[in-house]
Amino acid sequence: MQSSNGRPRGGRGGPESAAENHDGFDPALLEAPAAVRYDDPWYDALASGWGESTGAGAGAGAAVPLSAAEAGRTERVDAAADVYLQVQRSAAFQEVRSRYRRFVVPAFIGFFGWYVGYVVTATTAPGLMARPVAGAVNVAMVAGLGQFLTTFLLTWAYARHARLRRDRAALELRWDTQELTRGIRGGAS
Repeated sequence: MQSSNGRPRGGRGGPESAAENHDGFDPALLEAPAAVRYDDPWYDALASGWGESTGAGAGAGAAVPLSAAEAGRTERVDAAADVYLQVQRSAAFQEVRSRYRRFVVPAFIGFFGWYVGYVVTATTAPGLMARPVAGAVNVAMVAGLGQFLTTFLLTWAYARHARLRRDRAALELRWDTQELTRGIRGGAS
């Protein structure tokens, strides 16, 4: 069985065994050509110099030239990022965000205030919360059930607000963004 770096794995007892090679140094990397390109998505430029060849002419920060395909891909990624920044700065996007905030901020403040008020009242005024309303049902039970009711009402109001005030505009923005990025990618979707 071989590991991902091509060396034998397992307890064969030789110098290549895992028990004797714990220093993290791979001699095979010294023999690698200077034009090696790491395709590992987890490889980071901050880790440059680690595990790379240190032969003549290859400094610690030596850059590996990109192929034409990689350079084109980098340009497309930059262009796509510009499209998303352009959409984010657009008046339509700002309007969708402001509609969202105009609903969410007051709803959050109101619901959070109602919740904190319930908890504070339950801890500081147990006599008030223990007052009977109807039979064995007291104020605390009614307020606790009111918490559930307001949760469901707030969820319904949020979904209705999104459907009536934001969904159409957000869908149009999404469509426009996809059209712009599709043009950058050369028609591929």
